Amino acid sequence: MEFVLKDVESQAPVLIRADRRMTDDEYYDFCQANPDLRIERSAEGEILIMAPTGGETSDRNIDLSAQLHTWARRDGRGKVFDSNVEFVLPSSAARSPDASWVERSRWDLLTREQKRKFPPLCPDFVVELTSPSDRLDQVQAKMREWMENGVQLGWLLDADHRTAYIYRPNRKPEKLLDPRRLVGEGPVGGFVLELAYIWSPD
Repeated sequence: MEFVLKDVESQAPVLIRADRRMTDDEYYDFCQANPDLRIERSAEGEILIMAPTGGETSDRNIDLSAQLHTWARRDGRGKVFDSNVEFVLPSSAARSPDASWVERSRWDLLTREQKRKFPPLCPDFVVELTSPSDRLDQVQAKMREWMENGVQLGWLLDADHRTAYIYRPNRKPEKLLDPRRLVGEGPVGGFVLELAYIWSPD
């Protein structure tokens, strides 16, 4: 498949509809052939190309991932992943959360090849962190997709508005205004995310 991306003024993702749906291996190879692009795949097989994050969002995301990683190393029950990983979900969508955690026993069921490519599983815990180019309704739709595919706990952080949304299975999201920290539950019970730097990274 060949395509040319035109300059666009909109900050919406560029959407590509192929004549034939890529297999998981073809999709992986396509992503490897375009390492400078942020690419995801919808459950319908559409390819989405998104803008890279800016410096402030990247800084916030590093803090988020570092806190989760530090806790997980001490806890020992699971594996942590940053925003570069992509998971192939039960719906066949391929998505990248900003940070995620997978129970070690589930991770250990994968083959080495599956671990080295895009893991075919849904994380137990995900965090999405909005960037200035994100539309909140689109990130909320992505959170719903995570939950529908098996996530047990999800946090959506709207950093510019200092607002957190807590997603749990079969429940409406809980909205928290300017919380100082978020306390993990379920799969990540014991994890505490301090939000001071994520809200104000200067």
